[in-house]
Amino acid sequence: MNHYHYLYRPKPKAMTQPIEGFSKLTKEQKIDWLTTHYTTDPEAAKALLKRYWNVVEDVQQLHDEFIENTITNYYLPLGIAPNFLINNKLYAIPMAIEESSVVAAASKAAKFWLDKGGFKTQVLGTEKIGQVHFMYHGNKERLTAFFEQVRPKLLSDASAITKNMEKRGGGINKIELRDKTEALDHYYQLHCTFETLDAMGANFINSCLEQFAKTLKAEAQSFPLFSEEEKAIEIVMSILSNYVPDCLVRAEVSCPVDELKGGSSESSRQFAEKMVQAVNIAKVEPHRAVTHNKGIMNGIDAVVLATGNDFRAVEAGIHAYASKDGPYTSLTHAAIENGTFKFWIELPLALGTIGGLTSLHPLVKLAMEILGKPSAQELMQIVAVAGLAQNFAAVRSLVTTGIQEGHMKMHLLNILNQLGATEDEKKTLTHHFKKHSATHNAVVEAFEKLRNTK
Repeated sequence: MNHYHYLYRPKPKAMTQPIEGFSKLTKEQKIDWLTTHYTTDPEAAKALLKRYWNVVEDVQQLHDEFIENTITNYYLPLGIAPNFLINNKLYAIPMAIEESSVVAAASKAAKFWLDKGGFKTQVLGTEKIGQVHFMYHGNKERLTAFFEQVRPKLLSDASAITKNMEKRGGGINKIELRDKTEALDHYYQLHCTFETLDAMGANFINSCLEQFAKTLKAEAQSFPLFSEEEKAIEIVMSILSNYVPDCLVRAEVSCPVDELKGGSSESSRQFAEKMVQAVNIAKVEPHRAVTHNKGIMNGIDAVVLATGNDFRAVEAGIHAYASKDGPYTSLTHAAIENGTFKFWIELPLALGTIGGLTSLHPLVKLAMEILGKPSAQELMQIVAVAGLAQNFAAVRSLVTTGIQEGHMKMHLLNILNQLGATEDEKKTLTHHFKKHSATHNAVVEAFEKLRNTK
């Protein structure tokens, strides 16, 4: 049975009764229940799910145990963008993504800058943030006095957690008491900063914060200046922040304007000026900035995912950073100075190269090996370059040929696969669209015409 036919069946009605103990079922039992109650052809659905299982049993078990209630694997293509010269070192960058033209665009940008000095990068900071959020009803001065007294105790009580991290040169940087009562009545926080080295550090930070919260609450009970009401500090939550504006990396490219060829009839100078104008538009127009930055994230997320890091955390932090000064704006910058075109990006990236999937997922371990087993700081620089390259390629297309010409040609195979084209038909139509615009309608018409002539 053609699995595309199965995928396009109408959705069945959802079952009316909830299930108890679903998580305790075996994987086979979960699949039997799911396909029986939520699919129109249970046997076809089971076959499709099992088709994506890894044939090596222990590899499949590893994947099953990454999350809960696993029924199968969801594949994304893993591609390679070669020829990235970063700080005079050549990289081939792994990218896991489903969107057509992203890997091709990154590769094209890498090749463009290869003979122009490549990408230059610099880590500007590596500080992570976590907070204990609490409510306090009482005198602010007494709370401040209590905090100054309890701060050493906060550190000493967390020493068992920080011991190993401190041996490696990391640990707790600072703990501050912050008064947030202007924003929310009775709301205060312990604002804490950390150095987690090659670990992303979420578990380390959260463990420290939860210990801080216990110490804060316990010590308040015996602080002599507090009234009974003031002793009743209410801990709301203790959690790291994915907004890390001081865990920052910069990546840039530059070359003489005369060497900047846009691939069009325009002069190098005209192309350079158009690039600057396009970035300036993204700086002042949020509707454009969101799409502009989405293109940057195409490159960033693909490398973050390929290296086993948390792309949702990275996305949230980066988009918050894009609006740090008020309006949402471009993450990249462009300028022409003394005959030189400059294009750069600064963004926060909290990444890890040890722990989590980085030491478990076989393809993540291979991706790290391909990148030369980078430190977290080196990975920050590689990821920033992928975002900058993606943005350069996208903006270059937008101000010259337009985005659709290249994108639709890369999307061609997806359309042909949806239409069920044979290998010979794909070959014929791929050749045809090398000289014709590959819009969806044009592809469908050409496909139908080819089929009808047989």
